[in-house]
Amino acid sequence: MGDTLEFNEIYQEVKGSWNDGRLRFSKQNVVYKSSKTGKVDSIPAGELNLAQWRRVCLGHGIKLGTSAGHVYKYDGFRDTDFEKISEFFKANYKVELTEKDMCVKGWNWGTAKFSGPLLSFDVNDNTAFEIPLSNVSQCATGKNEVTLEFHQNDDTEVSLMEVRFYVPPSQSDERQDPVEAFAQSVLSKADVIQATGDAVCIFKELQCLTPRGRYDIRIYPTFLHLHGKTFDYKIPYTTVLRLFLLPHKDQRQMFFVISLDPPIKQGQTRYHFLILLFSKEEDINLTLNMSEEDVERRFEGKLSKNMSGSLYEMVSRVMKALVNRKITVPGNFQGHSGAQCITCSYKASSGLLYPLERGFIYVHKPPVHLRFEEISCVNFARGTTTTRSFDFEIETKQGNQYTFSSIEREEYGKLFDFVNAKKLNIKNRGFKEGMKGKIDEYSDSDDDQHDAYLERMKAEGKIREEGNDSDESDAESDESFNPGEEDDDIAEEYDSNASASDSSDDGDDSDDESSKKKKAKKAKVVKEKKERKPRKEKKQKDTGGPKRPMSAYMLWLNSSRERIKAENPGISITEISKKAGEMWRQLGKEEKEEWEAKAGEAKRQYDKAKKEYKESGGSTSVSKKESKKSGGKKEEKKRKSAGGDKDKERGGGNDSFKSREFIETSEESSSDSDHKSKSKRKKESDEEEEEAVSTPASSEEDSD
Repeated sequence: MGDTLEFNEIYQEVKGSWNDGRLRFSKQNVVYKSSKTGKVDSIPAGELNLAQWRRVCLGHGIKLGTSAGHVYKYDGFRDTDFEKISEFFKANYKVELTEKDMCVKGWNWGTAKFSGPLLSFDVNDNTAFEIPLSNVSQCATGKNEVTLEFHQNDDTEVSLMEVRFYVPPSQSDERQDPVEAFAQSVLSKADVIQATGDAVCIFKELQCLTPRGRYDIRIYPTFLHLHGKTFDYKIPYTTVLRLFLLPHKDQRQMFFVISLDPPIKQGQTRYHFLILLFSKEEDINLTLNMSEEDVERRFEGKLSKNMSGSLYEMVSRVMKALVNRKITVPGNFQGHSGAQCITCSYKASSGLLYPLERGFIYVHKPPVHLRFEEISCVNFARGTTTTRSFDFEIETKQGNQYTFSSIEREEYGKLFDFVNAKKLNIKNRGFKEGMKGKIDEYSDSDDDQHDAYLERMKAEGKIREEGNDSDESDAESDESFNPGEEDDDIAEEYDSNASASDSSDDGDDSDDESSKKKKAKKAKVVKEKKERKPRKEKKQKDTGGPKRPMSAYMLWLNSSRERIKAENPGISITEISKKAGEMWRQLGKEEKEEWEAKAGEAKRQYDKAKKEYKESGGSTSVSKKESKKSGGKKEEKKRKSAGGDKDKERGGGNDSFKSREFIETSEESSSDSDHKSKSKRKKESDEEEEEAVSTPASSEEDSD
């Protein structure tokens, strides 16, 4: 046995996370060096009074205890290491390394034992788990329940948030409640803020938006205590970053916002802001629980023993004096409605955005505070739901983006002036400065800023125009709306000085242009018809060939269908299929192989019959016969359509009667148009006749 024992890849437990490192046992001390932080822990050999060998998560572990009450846990040993470590401890530390069995049965009834800084939960004298009380951040009591909350370690992937113990009522007539006794044992070693002395003042039943509910706020010299029906929160003044006092848009309420870092936690939820809502009409007479000399000495005139005024003024004044931080209020910004905030939505919840002198704050769900120094750029974007609103986007230097949507269009000018005055980087500055303050011109498109929605609308419009063969729309471009240019067009169109002769000349020119466009359009249609690919002929089904074989599943289903019906009377067809599918999946491999063999035999028979059928020429004769039949049907259909058009041309229908009556009573221009339509119909009927005459010849050639 040497003077030292060294082990690599040994893990030390720190607030729920395991940090790897090296452990060395020497005659003088126990030294552990963390590979992650480089920190070295040294335990003098003379202070060791407890050594336990335990089966733990990473193999085997050692728990060491000192006479000062400190506990150290190491994990990652092998089973073969026990003997040499035990001999080393006996020879050098005069401490026996005892084996300690852990309870792994998952029982939830046991005994809570407090031994120094540890709370151990034992089941039948075997430890189920241990809790270092120094990790406890909150201890709350109920009727028969104690809840422990823990400090969080950011290095852990999974964290234990809280543990609840049920303490059954005691049968003996003890004066002390067992729940309170349990809580006091925890608090004696826990890292928990405890109230020492009386509160400076108490505010009863204040409305709190975050966390939601009504809370009594007890003001202590070093921390703030929120006491509600369900939860208690103790907030040290050292965690308070900023204080905000913000007027509501209705001018009848006030928000008092407390920014916290680190936040208060409830389960998985973290509250970075404490938001109180007050009515301006609510007053209070406040008396501090301190002597006048103590108030004067501690607060130096900021507070007095007896104060009266609005409730929100008293709360903010007391908090300012105790936290020793300034209260931030809105600056010179004033919106379209005269309020110091803007109504908008963030993450589908409506709220209020306050432009401050050094940042923005959004109240209230979820609250957001953005300082100018952490903002990379801002952007004014077109509203996604309606043209009556716009979106205000803020991008931070860390790459996070916040979009405040559904802002009324009237607020645009005021907000742009504010952002511009604060010299924030605006993505689309060139466009916006030209439009600043002009509400009517707000809806213009931004040429500098890429708008994906506008590009998509343009592309869809272009496709639609090509489908309709609209040459007029091809000549125009999708331009921005310019009010000044549009006014000029209107003035020219409704010019009162325009003469009749000018209008007639313009009309002749327009007729020539329209006729040219019609001819070009017609030529384009004819060209497209010629270039159009011939329609692919539908493949005729060969009804005379052999029937395709069934799969193994279908063969099994046909043989099992009656049995399934008998076993399940009244079952529907769909339920039979569903039941059969389940039964097929549950069939054994041997049974499935039997049906698959039958399906293979059927497939071979089918291939053989199909080969014989093709050699006999059955498929070709059927296809020729069916093609002849289809050709005859097409010929008869075309002849009928040609004959119907000839009858229509002769004027036997009501349409020709109406057109003759219309010609007698109408002007010359209308008769010309009617004559053109008649000639057009005659030309179409002639083309169909020619097509009908040519079709039989082609079909006869195919048959030959």
